[in-house]
Amino acid sequence: MLVATAVSVERDAVAAAFGALSLEAGDEVLGDPFRPSGTTAHGGIEVIAAGVGPALAAASTASVLTAAALHGTPYDLVVSAGIGGGFQPGASVGSLVVAEEIVAADLGAETDEGFLSVTELGFGTVRHHPPADLVRLVADALGARAGAVLTVSTVTGTAERAAVLRERHPTALAEAMEGFGVAEAAAAHGVPVLEVRAISNPVGPRDRAAWRVPEALVALTEGFGKLLPVLESWNRHDQ
Repeated sequence: MLVATAVSVERDAVAAAFGALSLEAGDEVLGDPFRPSGTTAHGGIEVIAAGVGPALAAASTASVLTAAALHGTPYDLVVSAGIGGGFQPGASVGSLVVAEEIVAADLGAETDEGFLSVTELGFGTVRHHPPADLVRLVADALGARAGAVLTVSTVTGTAERAAVLRERHPTALAEAMEGFGVAEAAAAHGVPVLEVRAISNPVGPRDRAAWRVPEALVALTEGFGKLLPVLESWNRHDQ
């Protein structure tokens, strides 16, 4: 399993849940040139800080998947994990969200008639769907809500923008900046994808005083501690 997080603190939170923080505890820092700096492995799980934003997340994830394919050890699942904003009241601060669909919310064109997605323009997809049975199992195990997680290149900072996104994506529970990029890389390699987000702030007016990043990282760590048994029991080839 490959877990792609946005930044190193999120990578460390996930690694902590798997008991994979210190080299003395058996971690391996992977020096393969296809892997981002600081990639760590613990058993069959590899955790990378893929970078902020969909483009870097896609490139970093694709590099790791390519390296695994070249070595004859492809992954069975890619997980995009980290913190994100939650659409209120559906996803409260400190809660966990599992993506039923991963949506590129701002990939398209503005027109006189409104926003048109890349799909509507006929140039590709803006949605990836994780395995529905796995989403249900993970949501139950984590006590998380399942819904759409939006990928944006610009974080929402106004009530007006939040309202536009909710109107356009009524099932959205959260927004972040990497999930769609990770999903695109996984799809290119034929590997299923999952996205898990811990909510650190409400989607809407930018108010750093309202951010609860440490609490969200604790929730993410605890969530991943419950996730491993689910992933070990799930077999993509049975689907």
